[in-house]
Amino acid sequence: MLYDIELTRMEFRAYHGCYDLEQQVGNRFTVDLVITAELGDAAECDDVTRTVNYLTVYETVRRQMGITQRTIERVAANIIEALYADFAQIRHVKCRVSKLAPPLGGKLEKVSVVLER
Repeated sequence: MLYDIELTRMEFRAYHGCYDLEQQVGNRFTVDLVITAELGDAAECDDVTRTVNYLTVYETVRRQMGITQRTIERVAANIIEALYADFAQIRHVKCRVSKLAPPLGGKLEKVSVVLER
């Protein structure tokens, strides 16, 4: 059976950006995930070892957010690749990475990219 697992608005301080100053001072980012996984009868068995562990997912995202990149597109791709490497049960990942209050010279809540694989 396929399950969707959602982790919403994980927030991190990170140093991603195309400008050197962004990589020095950092910014706030959020990550949202929708993970589709083949988990068989995990719900009926109530066995956490047969699921996608949310703590491990969070730690994977946290680790990837700590690797400075020039683009949030690369950050999202790294997160997706790492999740597939960590969990054989995953069939699809939708990842949104948002930079909050990006330095664009005006008021803007966030800029986001969404990658799916």
